[in-house]
Amino acid sequence: MIDIKTFTSLTHASEAKRLLRYILLWCKNGRTDIIIDEHRFSLSENQVITITSGQYYQIKEISGDLVVLNFSLDFFAKNDNDIELIFHNGLFCHFGMNEIVTITQPQLFHDLLYKIETELFNKPYQYLVSVHSYIELLLVEINRTKIENGDEIWKPDALFLKFLEAVRNNYEHNYSVAHFAEIINTTQAKLNELSKLHTNKTAQNVIYSLIISEAKRYLLYTNLSVKEIAYALGFNDPFYFSNFFKKHTSKSPLDFKKEVGV
Repeated sequence: MIDIKTFTSLTHASEAKRLLRYILLWCKNGRTDIIIDEHRFSLSENQVITITSGQYYQIKEISGDLVVLNFSLDFFAKNDNDIELIFHNGLFCHFGMNEIVTITQPQLFHDLLYKIETELFNKPYQYLVSVHSYIELLLVEINRTKIENGDEIWKPDALFLKFLEAVRNNYEHNYSVAHFAEIINTTQAKLNELSKLHTNKTAQNVIYSLIISEAKRYLLYTNLSVKEIAYALGFNDPFYFSNFFKKHTSKSPLDFKKEVGV
């Protein structure tokens, strides 16, 4: 549901991990090198990066203090406002657009993380309520920093984010846009409207983008064959899957694995 840990050193690279949780990493001091999906990042003092539920990450090196906070959607998302806050300004982006943000008020950030750790350790009355509030303040502080850095304000729609979550939870079924609309109690037209608004893509192309991201994770972090990956992603024909992958990435699945391998 929720967890927080502080790491001060790393004797060897960690195993690649994949959690169905939302993860926030804050480099309190020193330096941290990390791989998220197919990209490498280096965090320095007072920098933070967020990892979306379902992404793989591997900490390669730590010199200093790294705080790792993770929480489940069920814990945090009590209502639509909570869901929208998670994704406000692309904080936890489903499209693999992880971003390093340098915190302008590091003492505030430190204090909030310390309060979360203390509450979880001591478990006082209604501690989960207070922890939820502290996470809200953390996310607001990241958003304020991004705005101060000149980012445009991007306000997500909770229904669109529920659509993304539904796709991520049902890759193997190869559902149509109409079926996803039914799952989240809306219409196909509404999903297309929201997809165009948020990504300038149709809802079907949003699904394709998420499938490609998931296919890349299978290729980089599992020993599954291309055939097995195709079936896991709802494709009945592995040859069609390979063509689909190449169409969207300009590389065959095996070429991608060889060239990008982490």
